[in-house]
This record gives sequence, C-alpha cells and structure tokens, in this order.
Amino acid sequence: MSEPPLLFEPDHANRRALMTFNRPERMNAMSPDLQVLMREAIEEFNRDPELWVLIVTGAGERAFCAGADLSSTIPNATRATRDEPLKVNETRNLHEVHKPVLAAVNGYCIAGGLEFMLGTDIRVAAEHAEFGLQEVRWGIVPVGGSHIRLPRQIPWAWAMEILLTGRRLSAQEAWQCGLVNRVVPADQLMETTNEVADRICRNGPLAVRTAKEIAVRGAMGMSWEQAWSLESVLGTRAFGSEDAIEGPRAFMEKRDPVFKGR
Repeated sequence: MSEPPLLFEPDHANRRALMTFNRPERMNAMSPDLQVLMREAIEEFNRDPELWVLIVTGAGERAFCAGADLSSTIPNATRATRDEPLKVNETRNLHEVHKPVLAAVNGYCIAGGLEFMLGTDIRVAAEHAEFGLQEVRWGIVPVGGSHIRLPRQIPWAWAMEILLTGRRLSAQEAWQCGLVNRVVPADQLMETTNEVADRICRNGPLAVRTAKEIAVRGAMGMSWEQAWSLESVLGTRAFGSEDAIEGPRAFMEKRDPVFKGR
C-alpha cells in the first residue's frame, strides 16, 4: 500500500504538528489529492486547541514543493477557465490560520510551493534550497496570492524581479531580500525549525494567536485608524484571559509560566 501524498503528524506532547508534502518522486508537487488532504490537515490543526504551532516541510532532500503537478492541476485549471464563468476565490492558503505556521524549506520551493510558503510566518531554509515563481515563463500567472503577498512581505524591486523574470533565487538571495528568516545546513534544518517552535510554545498561546491575527488583518490594506481599532479590540481579548494573569504572576514569582490557552 502506497503512502498518502500528504502526512499530518500531531505531537501533542510538544504542542505542535508536522505536515509533510509526501510526493518526493514528483518533487512534492501538489496533486488534487494532496490539496484535499492539505486542507483537511490545516482544518484539523486549526480546530485542535492543544496544537499551538504547525511546521510544514517536504519529504526527501530535493524539494519542499515544486508547485502544481502540471500533468493534472494545470490542464484542469485552463479547461475550467475556458468553459466556466469567472469564479472569485476570496481566500488563500493559511490566510485564516491565526496560529503560527513555520516552513522548513528543504529544497526547491517553486511556483505553488512558494505561494504556500508565503502564507507561513517564519521560514528556515536549507542551504541548497531555491525559490521562484516561474509561471510567466509558461504563459500563466501564479494565482495563489503571490501578487498580493509578495510585495507586502519583501521590497518592491525584489518582488517584481521574482514575479516578472521567472528566475530562481538561491537560499542566500532569499535571506538577503527577507523572504526567509534563516539559512542553515540541510542536516540542521528540522532542529533549527523546532528550536523556533520551542521558543514560540514557551509563550502564551492566546497572546501569540492574537499578535498574529492583528498583524495579518492589520496589514491587509486597512487605514491606520481601522488597524488601531482592530489592535485595541483583539488586544483586549488577550488581556482578559487567564494566561494574562498567569504570565505576570509567574514573572513576579520568578518561575516559568504555565499557560492554558484561555
């Protein structure tokens, strides 16, 4: 029996889950089956109050995710575009996930793989990883949020070079332009990513989720006044929690806090 194209492994003892694109023979390209399993895994992570951090990586040593499987996904998309009325998709991968999502980029992060990574919060890349949006080379465009997310996450000139030339960036270039947080040897990738997850999991989970939600929603084109109001409303939610009592108490008692996420 063959393995599923996506693996989801909750680790409740360490407050995290690992999601792995599991098609190494196809550079972990996204097939329709993988995309269904991916949505189900993200929903499960989002629902489970005992899972505080999601780590995403790819199976094998060559690729994080090389985008859509051209033999299945693209023909379906182009046929649908010709035969059906315009359908507007008002969300993108991970947009409504307010828990931290970390990417451990273990190789090629191309097209849909890069688009998925743009929905994550903290990114650690192996030294041999490469990044790119090569759709324009084949007469199509990336429609998984890259035109919106990329110019909001890195400088305009870098974003336009990635979008308009279709060339691939090395891991070092990705770090230079702020696309990833760290570049490490391949054999240190998961260790480093888990160290970041450990630091996050030592914090109050409600406070962490609130901080991410304010940042994500506030960065999506709101006026300053709207963003300040959002911060006030969601910040009040965090200050009204049991964790907000436990944190300062632990500080004063010179001990580690015991957060409950409520």
